[in-house]
Amino acid sequence: MNGNQMNNMDKVGMNRESWNKEQIAACLKAVDGLKADKGRLLFPDGVEAWRDRVMANPAIRQMAEEMKEEADRFLARPIPHLPWSLFRLFVDEGSRKPYETPYFEKRQRLTALAVTALLYPDQPVYREALYDAVWSVCDEYTWCLPAHLPAGFGSGAASWSPAQHVDLFAAETAFALAEITALMRPRMPERIVSRVHEEVHRRVLAPYMNLGPFGWETARHNWSAVCAGSIGAAAVYLLDDEERLADVLEKVLGSLACFLDGYGNDGVCTEGYGYWAYGFGFFVYVADLLKRRTGGAMDLFTWKKVDAVARFPQHCFMSGRKVANFSDAVPEAAVDPGFFHYLHALFPDVAVPERRLRSPFKPDPCGRWAPAIRSIAWYQPDLAGQPWGPMSVYFPDAEWLLSRHVENGNTYFFAAKGGHNDEPHNHNDIGHFILHGNGETFLADMGAGLYTADYFGPKRYEILCNASFGHSVPIVGGAGQQAGRDCRAVVLKAVTGEREDVFSLDLSAAYPESSLTRLVRTFVWHKSASPSLTLEDAFAFAGVPANMTERFVTPFKPEPLESGRIMLGGNGRLAVEYDPSLAAPDLKPLEFAGHDGRMSMFYALDFAVKPTGRDGKIRFRFAFIP
Repeated sequence: MNGNQMNNMDKVGMNRESWNKEQIAACLKAVDGLKADKGRLLFPDGVEAWRDRVMANPAIRQMAEEMKEEADRFLARPIPHLPWSLFRLFVDEGSRKPYETPYFEKRQRLTALAVTALLYPDQPVYREALYDAVWSVCDEYTWCLPAHLPAGFGSGAASWSPAQHVDLFAAETAFALAEITALMRPRMPERIVSRVHEEVHRRVLAPYMNLGPFGWETARHNWSAVCAGSIGAAAVYLLDDEERLADVLEKVLGSLACFLDGYGNDGVCTEGYGYWAYGFGFFVYVADLLKRRTGGAMDLFTWKKVDAVARFPQHCFMSGRKVANFSDAVPEAAVDPGFFHYLHALFPDVAVPERRLRSPFKPDPCGRWAPAIRSIAWYQPDLAGQPWGPMSVYFPDAEWLLSRHVENGNTYFFAAKGGHNDEPHNHNDIGHFILHGNGETFLADMGAGLYTADYFGPKRYEILCNASFGHSVPIVGGAGQQAGRDCRAVVLKAVTGEREDVFSLDLSAAYPESSLTRLVRTFVWHKSASPSLTLEDAFAFAGVPANMTERFVTPFKPEPLESGRIMLGGNGRLAVEYDPSLAAPDLKPLEFAGHDGRMSMFYALDFAVKPTGRDGKIRFRFAFIP
């Protein structure tokens, strides 16, 4: 786009946070040179130039070789089958894993073969296997997961078929197939290209424009960005007619605005880091494609909050790959340096993680194409990165306090949250906290559990990791916290400083005990060579005081020492100090099925608070031992 064209775009209202279809069409029509080779949307200098760059640099070539090993693994295995006997299990039993395991293996296969076929065009075995993988995906009954299909689909009760329902993975599949065919042309047989176009239109683009609306279109969480972003990306690749493309993009931009509306101005993803990478990732992917397709006229990166959202990871990583994993987040997360390199180029204050944190380059557990290809496309080997540095920040919208303390080569982290108990991927956990030191998390969040029908149904809070019983929060009158937006914290004080952070909040609204009038939890994080955390809970009852139990959740089996002192230890150690005249400790094992289905053991370190009257307080000190 030349200077005059850019000026014309400004006159019709570009560079705003909303566009109508006439303005979008004007942007698209001003840049038409990409229609002949849409692969240049991702690789501006062409696929061949990118391939030469990969092979010329040892660091990036190593990534290519890692993915090639994955592709070889898939060559030795048959394409998985998705039979009725697996499809039906979610409805019959509520289990997701039996069907989703081969479903995601097919996407892993597709991604590994597509990346490898692009990088090794002189080895046709990968290309031919890719064609079979693409054809097999086009054969599927539906691109949706059974867990995401509304009740009645496929039984005649719905007005359209499961093949036309658009969920996260139907949209992602459309994006993947559209981009892969664009990058593989002209080598890919025209019959396969034509079928991909037909299936993406039939299964995703046509339903999106003519059926629905789908519930995710106005969601204020990851679904709106992943679904709309994927649809927008697929449309950019498949639709040459600017008016038709503008119709799709107008809807897409509305959903992307809803996605960002789910963030506060502080940029925190209350769903956790994994869903930040997922939702914001797809926002970035489509924003990049639109910026390139319109020669910069449509720049979603200038939208309010985007820069703050981009900075979220440099606050929530505790050390290395360990994450402050509130909500449905896992405790250790993959780091994609290429994505951070891209964000750093847009926003120089986005921290670049250490190169050593890069995981082996292979498809993620869901086989997502878009992040995989961009991980290597955007990777900048000259950016070595730095360890996560010291910081203490209070985020007023999310009501999180995150503090990373680095001294004498040691890294410690304290995280605590307020908020409410109706957040996306909610856990009943206001007042919950995490303590981490030198790679070990002593007081932990269990994170995401195994996804089943119950996990997102009425029994969600009967599952330990979602209930307050699986968190380091008080138990009042034998009851845990309740779910709901009214069950929220009231922040009384939040102050960060060079050597001390203070966070105080009233938790009483989250508990059903009617006589409870006040439950104020105060954290004081003392930052020194051997940091410590002081926690005080002050409570008041209107009538007869209810029984109170202080619960702290740890992956380490507590070891009682002298009276008033308990040790938690792995390679490092954390002392738990308390007044034995006020509380009696008890230990309970907590077995937990993680997000990957593996069982792990946590421990509830419970302290039965001894009655002192209607009002009382109890204090604990958690001290890192050098």
